Amino acid sequence: MRNCGRCGGRLRRIHRTFWERFSYLAIYECRDCHDVISYPRHYRHHLGPHTRCPRCGTLRVTKLKERDHIDPINTGLLNLLERLAAGKLYHCRFCRLQFYDRRNLASENQRHAAPPPAPVENPKSAEVE
Repeated sequence: MRNCGRCGGRLRRIHRTFWERFSYLAIYECRDCHDVISYPRHYRHHLGPHTRCPRCGTLRVTKLKERDHIDPINTGLLNLLERLAAGKLYHCRFCRLQFYDRRNLASENQRHAAPPPAPVENPKSAEVE
């Protein structure tokens, strides 16, 4: 049985609405603290700003230069479309899956988005001297 991440209580599955069935595999609610936990469908990993593993959804993937013939490669229509859209080859560390994706890694986006802060001079210290 699944346990709540916040209080450790048991989770119970709750009913999804008609529209939630398209987005979530399951929705659970804690019996003690009433915290709601939802698990997204696998195709939702292809949406968003960063590269994610299509199987497990982790952001901790690595970029490959060429295909490794030992680990399996993701097959399917979405992977084919990513490859045709000039996607790069990535590898999941946890489920050992290779896949194509057009987005950048989360670590690369953080590196390019935030420039290092400039040192700030204190004008009061200049007056004292």
